[in-house]
Order: sequence, then structure tokens, then C-alpha cells
Amino acid sequence: MLKAVSLFGRKKTSRPFKDYYAEWIETLENTLLPLLRRSMSLNSLSPNLLVTHVEMIHHHFQAYYDALDLAASDDVAQLLYPEWRNSLEKPFLWLGDFHPYLFTNLLRSFLDDDDADDCDIEIGECCELFNRPWHVVMAWKSPSKTLTTQIEQIECGLRLMVPALAARARNAQAGFVDRVAVHWARCEGRKEGVKAAIAEDLMAQIDEMMSVFVDANRLRRSVLAEIMAATNVYQGALFLEELAQFLVGFRDLELLGEFERCKVPVN
Repeated sequence: MLKAVSLFGRKKTSRPFKDYYAEWIETLENTLLPLLRRSMSLNSLSPNLLVTHVEMIHHHFQAYYDALDLAASDDVAQLLYPEWRNSLEKPFLWLGDFHPYLFTNLLRSFLDDDDADDCDIEIGECCELFNRPWHVVMAWKSPSKTLTTQIEQIECGLRLMVPALAARARNAQAGFVDRVAVHWARCEGRKEGVKAAIAEDLMAQIDEMMSVFVDANRLRRSVLAEIMAATNVYQGALFLEELAQFLVGFRDLELLGEFERCKVPVN
């Protein structure tokens, strides 16, 4: 329904957000991710350099969320109904962008790996296997009680906020339908009256959905910031590496082709 906004004269952005995202993901894949990986290697590890590259990727994500807010204020429909997202990305979207559970589920995977049985690999063999210093490889081994408590608090906050935002989106949609039905009956089929009434109702819905989207975006931004604040530089580097690789992987044409050929429906 929000796609109909152009019929009522709402300004749209001169630059589609998909163009910004294509440049953003390319920078992440071809510049920032290789720099981060290089700074974690045996030959290049420098704590100060690693801190810099971790901050660069974190800032890259924060800049992305800022751009999302700006695009939403101009044309929220292109974000809430992103036709430019591919079929592999769409199941992971929630209110216009990747679900914040992606962050916590990925974070939880590091803790779950720690709970698994230890494998019998010598320190030297493990370092050679990963081409990384031992303290990087073992960054998530036996995380502190403080860290696990902070992660649980982040997850708890998400369990409260996600349903509340989803309810606001549903209520906005239901309210729009109700108002249109009332105005349609009052106008008794008069074309100009119906158009003016629906335009007003649509603007109200767009404003509410823009507010919901911005709050959802704020949630994504804050969850990522909380994770980075809770982890040390080595843990944060490994987390951002996996997060970046996860997002980059959605653009893998071979993987996308296999997904689209799969006959099993995605719920």
C-alpha cells in the first residue's frame, strides 16, 4: 500500500537506496574485511592497528544505519518493501533491514562453540591452521561471567522490543484499513472525496511506519553498539568478521543460484 504514495505527491529520493547499499557492501567486502583479517594474522598483528580496523568496520555499520534513517525520511516505502533485495536476503529482513536477532544469534554461536568438546589440537598446529596468534584464536574460549551476563541482558532487551515494534507496525496497518473503510463509506463513491480522504490516511500511515522503521533501526544500531562495548578487541574483531562475511555471503551468485533452485519452501 505504501507504494501508492507517489500517486499522492510524496517526494521520493533522487538516488535509490539500493545504489548506496551496493557501494556500502562492496567497501565492506573488498576494503574493510580484508584489512580486518590482515590485522588479525600472525605476520601483521598489532593491537593498535586491530583496534583501528575494528572501529572502522563498526563505524561503517553505524554510517549505514544513519543512511537508512535518512532514506526513510525521504521514502520509507523503498525500505519497507525492498524489491531490490535478492531472494536469499528477504527471509532475514524485519521492518526493512536485517533482523537484530541476527546479531545475537551470531554472538550466541561463539558461546555455543565454546561449549562444544575441545578438540585435540596442539597450540602450534592450531596457530598454523588459522594463521592467527593463539590469543586471537582463543578469544572466545571460556568467556567471563560478566560477558555472558551482558549478552543475556542484550537478548532480554530484544525479546521485549521486537514484539512491541511488530505490534506497532500491525496496528498502523490495521488502523489505516479501518480509516479508509470509514472514509470510503462517508464519501459514497465520490472520486475526489475518496482520493483526498485516502491521501490523508496514507500520509498518516506513512508517518507512523516511518517512526516504527526508525525505532527498529535504532534497535539494530544499539544492539550492535552494546555487543561491541561488551566484548574485548579480539572478540569484537572475530564477531565483526563473521557478521561482515555473513552479509557479503548474501551476494554470492553461486550460493544465490543454489538457493533459488532449491524446491524446499522458506517459511
